Amino acid sequence: MKTKNLLTAAVALLMAGAAQAQTNTWNSYSFIEAQGGVQLTSTNAPMDKLITPTAALSFGHYFTPVVGARLHVNAWQSKSGLSSTDQYYKWKYVTPDLDLLLNLTNLFGKGSDHALNVILLGGVGLNYAWDNDELKGLNLPANTMPLAWDKNRLSHNLRAGLRLETNQAKPIGLSLEVNANSLDDRFNSKTNDADDWMFTAMLGLNFRFGQKKAAPKYITKTIEVVDTVWVDEPTTIKVKEKQPKTKTEMKKMNMNEAIFFNIRESDAASASGIDEAIKKVADLMKSSEDATFTVTGYADKGTGSASINRKYAKQRAESVTAKLVKDHGLDQKRIKTDSKGDTVQPFDENDKNRCVIVTGEGTFKVTTTEMVEVEVEKQSTKKVMQTKTREVQIQEEVK
Repeated sequence: MKTKNLLTAAVALLMAGAAQAQTNTWNSYSFIEAQGGVQLTSTNAPMDKLITPTAALSFGHYFTPVVGARLHVNAWQSKSGLSSTDQYYKWKYVTPDLDLLLNLTNLFGKGSDHALNVILLGGVGLNYAWDNDELKGLNLPANTMPLAWDKNRLSHNLRAGLRLETNQAKPIGLSLEVNANSLDDRFNSKTNDADDWMFTAMLGLNFRFGQKKAAPKYITKTIEVVDTVWVDEPTTIKVKEKQPKTKTEMKKMNMNEAIFFNIRESDAASASGIDEAIKKVADLMKSSEDATFTVTGYADKGTGSASINRKYAKQRAESVTAKLVKDHGLDQKRIKTDSKGDTVQPFDENDKNRCVIVTGEGTFKVTTTEMVEVEVEKQSTKKVMQTKTREVQIQEEVK
């Protein structure tokens, strides 16, 4: 009953594969493949000491994107040993098999253009082994391995395995294949009343040719295509930016402004470069209606004598006062003139002490400027989408 169920399932898979082939990009192809890797023949010895190289060559054909078959020849050498004496021996073998290939990716997926394919395989064949001289060279007692074969050994081979293979729609492909092979009990010259097992893992390079693709069918369809164009449209935007803001207010304060003279200068009318400084002082003095002012002259202590410096300081103060009254219209009654000579040095830097300092206390008109953030309108552009519909005829493949 179980056998009948298995046969029914296998037939169903093959029929599904044939149906799937009608919707794939290819129907069939042939291939040839070379493989190389390692094999392990199981026995009661450390497995890491039993690994040997193996190689294979196969030729096959996929009848549909799901079902294929191949003739596969695997050969090189196998190895076994005695763990009790730490002795090992190798022999040669060749295994021709006829394998059935079932592409699970194409069976359960759509199309046949897959980057990676998972393929289940199973097969039957023969195993021919020879050159067992290394075992005979161990000189073991006759009763140690009574079933050791001498010249050669022919046995059955049953195989099951799994492949990973790159896109089968390409002419060149790579594969990784792992197989389990069931052999005659005496394959490794031992007996345990059960078949011996050989496991192989191989990388392969395959070439595909003779692919047959179904001729596609097309129908003509008319579709509407919307063309989109982006254009710049003028617009007004609001942005924030810093702008100066002037503020004037009456403020109670102490005035302290300096007017500097060059060496040996005392006449403000002919002194170089102080007209702007006197005008600045005069404008500030005019902004107050209640303040009285003191104009004090100074001389630097680093040059001249005390008597000369007194003269310079006095002349500087009087000259600045006269210019404030005569040229700038200040009231003489609101100004007091004083002189300190070089007895007082208001500045640490010697040359700056050749000066006149105007002081006063009262209410002054003070104008200040600060940068404030305001919102302003500016002209700009914005992207606007314009569309236009047109009809286009296309060819569409019939699935």
